[in-house]
Amino acid sequence: MNTIGNVLWIVLGGFFVFLIYLFGSLILMITIVGIPFGIQTLKMAGLALMPFGKEAVQGQRSGGCLYIIMNVIWILFAGIELAIVHLVLALLFAITIIGIPFAQQHLKLAYLSLVPFGMDIRPVLKVF
Repeated sequence: MNTIGNVLWIVLGGFFVFLIYLFGSLILMITIVGIPFGIQTLKMAGLALMPFGKEAVQGQRSGGCLYIIMNVIWILFAGIELAIVHLVLALLFAITIIGIPFAQQHLKLAYLSLVPFGMDIRPVLKVF
């Protein structure tokens, strides 16, 4: 089911979201100061390419003031705008029943795009 969801995601616009995050990451990595932010946008690009079957969780090493400072800087310069874009896309997809799984993926991306520092992407563990 995850494979079908990822293929449909890519066809229905997920590839463009991936390209935008990838381009933003390359632009951020031009400067030394932007490298940590570029790494976080690469993390988001990976999730934007294939979001089904993955989740964003708080990492083991997510404590500390450095992550807080970096997240505050991120929120002020890019996080709010990216989260709003993903929320609007989630609302548009949620209009139809078929689009609800895609809306859930945009909500996942909105959460990650708001505070990416200290977050890890891992496969979803299914328990039957």
